[in-house]
Amino acid sequence: MIWKISSILAAVIFLNGCTMIPKYTRPEAPIPAHWPDGSAYRATPREAIAAEGLKWREFFSDEHLQHTIETALKNNRDLRVAALNVERARALYRIQRAELYPTLNAIVNGSKQRQPADIAGSSSAKTSEQYGAGLGISSWEIDFFGRIRSLEKSALETYFSTEHARRSAQILLVSEVANAYLTLAADRENLMLAMSTMDAQQAAYNLIRRRHEVGLVPELDLHQVQTRVDAARVDVAKFTQLVAQDENALNLLVGSPLPADQLPESLSFISSLADVSPGASSEVLLNRPDILQAESLLKASNANIGAARAALFPRITLTTALGTASSDLTGLFQPGSLAWNYAPQLVMPIFDARLWSALKVTKVDREIAVAQYERAIQGAFREVADALAQRGTIGDQIAAQQSLLDATRETYRLSNARYERGTDIYLNVLDAQRSLYAAQQGLISIRLAKLSNQVRLYAVLGGGSDS
Repeated sequence: MIWKISSILAAVIFLNGCTMIPKYTRPEAPIPAHWPDGSAYRATPREAIAAEGLKWREFFSDEHLQHTIETALKNNRDLRVAALNVERARALYRIQRAELYPTLNAIVNGSKQRQPADIAGSSSAKTSEQYGAGLGISSWEIDFFGRIRSLEKSALETYFSTEHARRSAQILLVSEVANAYLTLAADRENLMLAMSTMDAQQAAYNLIRRRHEVGLVPELDLHQVQTRVDAARVDVAKFTQLVAQDENALNLLVGSPLPADQLPESLSFISSLADVSPGASSEVLLNRPDILQAESLLKASNANIGAARAALFPRITLTTALGTASSDLTGLFQPGSLAWNYAPQLVMPIFDARLWSALKVTKVDREIAVAQYERAIQGAFREVADALAQRGTIGDQIAAQQSLLDATRETYRLSNARYERGTDIYLNVLDAQRSLYAAQQGLISIRLAKLSNQVRLYAVLGGGSDS
């Protein structure tokens, strides 16, 4: 008899193979096939490497930054939640998949009854025993029209979408940690610049004050240099605050406080980042985790249509029991003692407006998922195009800013020399010093922008998801 159960299960599982899920066709990407070109877009450097498949350890060569990212991947709570969501989706998929197979229940019972002699009609009391055992399938739906398989497919794609979401969260975390690390380095460099400027202005103030005391310079010069000292003090306080806030932000991303020797001193001490290439075709975007996530959700919506269609057809459930009963334990499972009990049930919907409305809802959900998928591709294309436009112009910005810095440094030197010889007023020295300070800050800002652009381009091209 047991082989009959196996044969029936195999036949029903074979019949369960068909579904009413519409054939899935990936929507055409609503973006140009190639990246934009023009004056803002320069040719990719020859030494650039493809971001797709590039490990983050290979891209971030700085040892301290590597350790910081590694710590964040272990401790960050947002990434931990994303990983737990994957585990939850996997469990939900297994629950839905289990609906395809029957649930077997084993039942064993027994009873013992004693009858007095006067009731039993014999010379002595009589004891009777009854034992039973059963193996049953309770309310098993035979999935002829694929309703359960469609729901199983939907649950599987939902699970895939959470895994893609976890990879997206990891890429985002890696890039955010890198940017926070670079921002801290830039603000620390700005703080050192502000402190050195304040020291230089304080020294200039002390010198001019002594000259004023002996009548060599007017009082106006003394007050003018005092304004620069105070302005430098303001910047020192401001960048001290920013450095502390940068450290707090970095510690939050990492998930634990970083030791002092792990923090960057300045941008100059960070190893350079690799140049990445987007490739010739924008099709590379289809492998980005967030776009794969949107596509998985689209496939899940497509599978839900199959489940809604199948709900319009008859639903067959089967309750089967295999059992025996005996007054003797030794004969409980003797040949010929098994008995079958079938209780099939057919439910055929004649007309249910809710089922038709549910089918309409699933179709609308699929159209929404298509729009969201296309929107994700368009957003990704813009992110890469913006990063490429910045990369194409950032080199010119750095060169121009460096030239400006060199010119203002020389202007400051000449103005200070003319003032020392008494051929110029101190106001011109102050103007030159302000210009020099602003040019130094501008160069730090553009260097930070260049590094952040490299990180951004690497992330938006789908890199950084693997260890």
